[in-house]
Amino acid sequence: MIIISEVVVFIVYLVFMIAIGLWFFVKNRSGGEKGYFLGGRQMGPWVTALSAGASDMSAWVLMGMPTSIYALGLGQTWIPVGLAIGYTLSWIFEAPRLRRFSIAADDSITIPQYLTRRFLSKSKALQIVCAVIFLVAYTIYAASSVKACGTLFNTVIGLDEKVAMYLAALIIVGYTFLGGFSAVCWTDFFQGMLMLGALLIAPIFAASMLDGASSLPQGYLNPFTSWQDVVSGLGWGIGYFGMPHIIIRFMSLKSQKDLKKSAVIGVSWTVLIVLFATLVGVIGRMFLGYDEAVEGNSLVFIAMTRRIFPGVVSGILLSAVLAASMSTADSQLLAAASAFASDVYKPVFRKNKAGDKEMLWAGRLVVVAISVAALLLASDPDAGSIMDLVSNAWGVFGAAFGPAIMLSLYWKRFNFAGAVAGIVTGAAVDILWLAYMAGTGVYEIVPGAAAGLAAAVAVTLCTKAPAADVQALFDRAVAYTEE
Repeated sequence: MIIISEVVVFIVYLVFMIAIGLWFFVKNRSGGEKGYFLGGRQMGPWVTALSAGASDMSAWVLMGMPTSIYALGLGQTWIPVGLAIGYTLSWIFEAPRLRRFSIAADDSITIPQYLTRRFLSKSKALQIVCAVIFLVAYTIYAASSVKACGTLFNTVIGLDEKVAMYLAALIIVGYTFLGGFSAVCWTDFFQGMLMLGALLIAPIFAASMLDGASSLPQGYLNPFTSWQDVVSGLGWGIGYFGMPHIIIRFMSLKSQKDLKKSAVIGVSWTVLIVLFATLVGVIGRMFLGYDEAVEGNSLVFIAMTRRIFPGVVSGILLSAVLAASMSTADSQLLAAASAFASDVYKPVFRKNKAGDKEMLWAGRLVVVAISVAALLLASDPDAGSIMDLVSNAWGVFGAAFGPAIMLSLYWKRFNFAGAVAGIVTGAAVDILWLAYMAGTGVYEIVPGAAAGLAAAVAVTLCTKAPAADVQALFDRAVAYTEE
């Protein structure tokens, strides 16, 4: 009976997600490229903040991270600490300027487009390089979300994991394909609320049911396990400055006035999410005891929820895992689609002759293509765990784009050649470190971002300063105020 109740809740939840996609498909049928890929810059503070957070916190925050803490203790908490710090700093130092600079740079709607127009460059090299990185990294990232959905359905209702993956991919593609950025943001808003509610409720109820005999292993609460864990965990925060599907939300805000409110909402949500995800791990260890099956399949949140609550309630709370997976995958698909359609298809293949309707369908077809590739990768038993896939994609994005974007916002002397060098070097060092230096225990985003920053600065200083009109654009963006 519990399984039937949970299945009914899952079905209702998935139908609701598709309904949102249909609503925005009808509402924004004539919204054009900017409407489909950026919501027409009409997103309010609540939707922007929670959709940014939800698109960031994939199923890893409900499955991978709590289970890691459940098994290994507080030495694993440096990742959530790094994420909380990085997210806060990105709202303070990146969000205000990125929105202004993207408008000044000919109303750019994608990150590759912004980086090219920021330097008034006619070269398409940077847009193409960025789009290629997007397509590869987002396929890996989306695969982690699809894989998490398969694990959830297989564990809860016994559905074949591959069948569950196909079902989840179909739903995600459905509302992203139909409704674009607006549908993605609104579904992420509701999913963000659900994720927070589930993480608040589960550990509180579990803690109230603990008996006095519950205990933790010696050293479990010691967070200082090794310097590599500290450096690597804090290094995760670097990723926020270059994560396209998150920072695109900064560009979509309706006004600068809404930004401060959105920052408070977003940062508060993220801090609560990582705090209670940590509590799920610790309290789950006390409540469930140690179980190899729970650790091996990242099931601490699922096991704890199903033991405490009746079917309907557990179904609602377990829908948060679906929410976490879908809210990340939809944003990744749309960011990759917008990069390819706006930055490769339109300027390279169509020589800027493609109209709005053609651009919408080009983006939608890319959403389908990446979904198929992600599904194939997720179905491969040798692809790695959910956490492996997430960390690989996160590292590439943070190392490649973080330094270049921040320099473009704060350094007037920064030029196009420096941006290209920083992005290529950051991505290359990140990948090479993962391939050959993973044994050091240092997360590849740290050396990758450091190398990208060094290359961007060195090449900029060794080449000509930006032209007067590029420097004037920088000054206009800094001084920009709402009309």
